[in-house]
Amino acid sequence: MDAYVIWLIVAIFFTVLEIFTAGFAVLCFGIGAVFASVVSCFAGLNGQILAFVIGSALSFVTVRPFVLRFLSKREKNVKTNVDALIGRRGVVSETIDPAQHTGRVAIDGDDWKAISEMGDCIEKGTSVEIVNRDSLIITVKK
Repeated sequence: MDAYVIWLIVAIFFTVLEIFTAGFAVLCFGIGAVFASVVSCFAGLNGQILAFVIGSALSFVTVRPFVLRFLSKREKNVKTNVDALIGRRGVVSETIDPAQHTGRVAIDGDDWKAISEMGDCIEKGTSVEIVNRDSLIITVKK
């Protein structure tokens, strides 16, 4: 079997292996194997290994950052955990009364201590919107 065929098989192996990994690192070795395949047509084993190393290093420096930056579909500034509550709707499970310092709101099965944004009473069963949070206390409005 010719050397260029072996390098192409190695390149295909690394490319398929990339499907099962994250970070686009293994693909860089596949690109290095393609470089070595081309060089195998006119150089010996030392030249092929050198081409593999240089091709892999170049792809780590050029291809990988490009792929991670432009093809990765990560959303930036995604709100998670309690920050994701702001803007959601809940139902008052205990009357919100600023004078008695009482009030709770149920959101997706969780019960949160709540205060009214305007300082008014909100009766049990009322649908409210979460406008802010301070530690474990959420601020709501009708």
